[in-house]
Order: sequence, then C-alpha cells, then structure tokens
Amino acid sequence: MKTWQLQHAKNHLSEVVRNALHEGPQAITLHGIPTAVVISFEAYTKTVNVRKPAEPLSSFFQNSPLKNAGIDLKRSKDTGRNEVIG
Repeated sequence: MKTWQLQHAKNHLSEVVRNALHEGPQAITLHGIPTAVVISFEAYTKTVNVRKPAEPLSSFFQNSPLKNAGIDLKRSKDTGRNEVIG
C-alpha cells in the first residue's frame, strides 16, 4: 500500500484516486500518523456489502408470510403519561 502525506495527497488527488483504482488502497498520513485510506468504489462495496434493497420495506411487510398471523400492528392512540408539575 502506498502512503501519502496529507498535503501531497491533496495536491495530487487525481493520482491518488487513479492509484486506488489500479494499484489498490492508498494510505494517507497526518503528522506521520496513518489517518485515512482511499480505495476504489468497487473495493468499498465489497468491503461493506453495499447493495440496493430488493424491494421497499413497506412491500416486504405487506408480502410477509406473517401477514395473517394475528399480530396487532395498529398504533396506539395513547399519548403517554400526563406530566405532573409540582
């Protein structure tokens, strides 16, 4: 992994990004301390498993096999405790 000082990375951002795409992660240091890493978007999505949901959450609940299981999902009209100021 190539290491860049922050000021040098700022001045050569295009090169840092290009290197991340073709050579792999690029480390950035601040006052000599490793602080950040620039990686390609492809590497990022593999790392954090970013993906678009298959369907909206509302559809998921509407199509759930538990839809007719008798679970009461209605919202309570209760507004909570009455505040007592004393």
